[in-house]
Amino acid sequence: MNDKKILKLTDKNGKEIEYEILIAFKWIKTNKNYIVYTDNTNDVNGNLNIFAAIYYPYDNTKLDPIESDEEWDEIDRRLKKFQ
Repeated sequence: MNDKKILKLTDKNGKEIEYEILIAFKWIKTNKNYIVYTDNTNDVNGNLNIFAAIYYPYDNTKLDPIESDEEWDEIDRRLKKFQ
């Protein structure tokens, strides 16, 4: 049984790309929803490439960048729990 959750995004050339969702959560402190996902590729050091963004549950076509260190720290904390 495949329990993977998939995020489909369209790149700037109109090509649809599938990503695997690692975690998604709402942080009460900011009242924002966050998503952490991967394309299951590795960087030059062999580490899994992961991405994170602010997402909108009712508009899955829109992702916003994460800009504050505090938000990145929270994402990092949750990823460590996920591992």
